Amino acid sequence: METIIYIIIFAIGALFGSFYSLAIYRIPKKQDITHTRSYCPNCDHKLGFFDMFPILSYLFLRGKCRYCKRKISPRYILLEVFSGITFLAIFYFMKIDLYNISITSICEYAFFALFVTYIFLTAGIESQNRRFEKSVSIYGIIIAIMYIAYLCIIEKASIYRYAIYLSFYVLVLLLDTLSLKKLAKEQYINGILYMIITMGIFTGEKVTFLTITFSLLVISIYMVLNKIKRLNNKSLKTEAKIYNNLKIGFYLGVTNIICLLYALYMIMNR
Repeated sequence: METIIYIIIFAIGALFGSFYSLAIYRIPKKQDITHTRSYCPNCDHKLGFFDMFPILSYLFLRGKCRYCKRKISPRYILLEVFSGITFLAIFYFMKIDLYNISITSICEYAFFALFVTYIFLTAGIESQNRRFEKSVSIYGIIIAIMYIAYLCIIEKASIYRYAIYLSFYVLVLLLDTLSLKKLAKEQYINGILYMIITMGIFTGEKVTFLTITFSLLVISIYMVLNKIKRLNNKSLKTEAKIYNNLKIGFYLGVTNIICLLYALYMIMNR
């Protein structure tokens, strides 16, 4: 029975991953993500029912569109698999099963699913376009406020800790709407700040600190490797261009998911 439940949770996660792929592609283009049917980005042909099964459709079609026969980027199946693994791992590490399931555990899992959705969308859009979409940041703020309300009302958590996070939100919102709204560079920084605050609310200060630390480490390694390559190839991008193209939100998102899963694993094995 547990195996069947795990398969179902993985399938749900993969289904969310399929939605993430759609949303990551459409949100920057200001396209509808809920009512318009999925279509091939190459030939614009609307996909049939059997074309939209996460992972399986990609494998059965051998990574090609059924209609125009052009190759489908492997990032779609990778995102679906990673999403499925993430949903399953959180479910497993939270020790949720048919014998101890409760309203509290369901609510906790639901909130983490909403948070993971925010991270996947933010990191995915940032990796493709190197920008933070305002609508996704607002979604993150809304679910964070809902989570704070749940913790304070249902689980009787102290409001003082979360009041600090809310004040950070207000401060960044003021900077975003008043003095820095016309400057793209500052808007990008604000997007990073929104992301870090939201991560702090959901995953706590320790996981967020580890996320920032490991992200900076990965970015530093990336910069060093590029500097070594530039010494051997003068035609490569300059250091300034590399810095301006850094997908900081993507690194933060991937690292945060990994750190979160590690933290849940450690809690489970105490």
